[in-house]
Amino acid sequence: MSLASPPYALHYWPTPNGHKITMLLEELGQPYEIHPVNISAGDQFKPEFLAIAPNNRMPALVDPAPADGGEPLSLFESGAILMYLAEKHGAFLPADLRGRKAVLEWLFWQVGGLGPMAGQNHHFGIYAPEKIPYAIERYVKETNRLYGVLDRRLALVPFVAGEAYTIADMAIYPWIVPWERQQQRLADFPHLSRWFAEVAARPATVRAYAVAQTEPFSGRSAVTEAGKKLLFGQTAASVTGRP
Repeated sequence: MSLASPPYALHYWPTPNGHKITMLLEELGQPYEIHPVNISAGDQFKPEFLAIAPNNRMPALVDPAPADGGEPLSLFESGAILMYLAEKHGAFLPADLRGRKAVLEWLFWQVGGLGPMAGQNHHFGIYAPEKIPYAIERYVKETNRLYGVLDRRLALVPFVAGEAYTIADMAIYPWIVPWERQQQRLADFPHLSRWFAEVAARPATVRAYAVAQTEPFSGRSAVTEAGKKLLFGQTAASVTGRP
């Protein structure tokens, strides 16, 4: 009788990038333990976290039983974590050349495009101390363009990389969830809306988002002014300790 796999250690806070990883772990049915990283309280600067996430950003993952049989393996960057888990467990990332190519295209489209642009949309529209009309308009329009790209793609295929649900869908979905905050209208994108509803209804998605309602996340409040300084005032000194 084989022993159960030890749980992954997921260093997490309920943000779009955090949700990506819980979505995949739930789809895989793999055990994992949550290690909260309160980014508004500065947990991302703790030495023990920087040891596994040198970019002082979550999520990060520690695999206690990597396939090579070696020491526990740590990973940072959500896209890299998605690829690692999909490859290790042989799921949600096709093995064939063309299928894999399509998934990686849309995964990198999210990490290099949708995520950063929507993130700036959130920043200038919600968090910036000064409302700069040009910046707000710039990122709202670019987010809108990217929604249009996704809608056009989903008019042709059921999921973003083709016929099957993959890590590309899991990477993109959490960045569409806050569409209202991004000043978008989901109803303007019928194919995107169809896909969004299907992903939202998946049992693993429901379970992943339920994690954000558990302690210590359920009682979290809005970002404080002190939290904003931690999140948006970082320089090299934040991670090196040098002036």
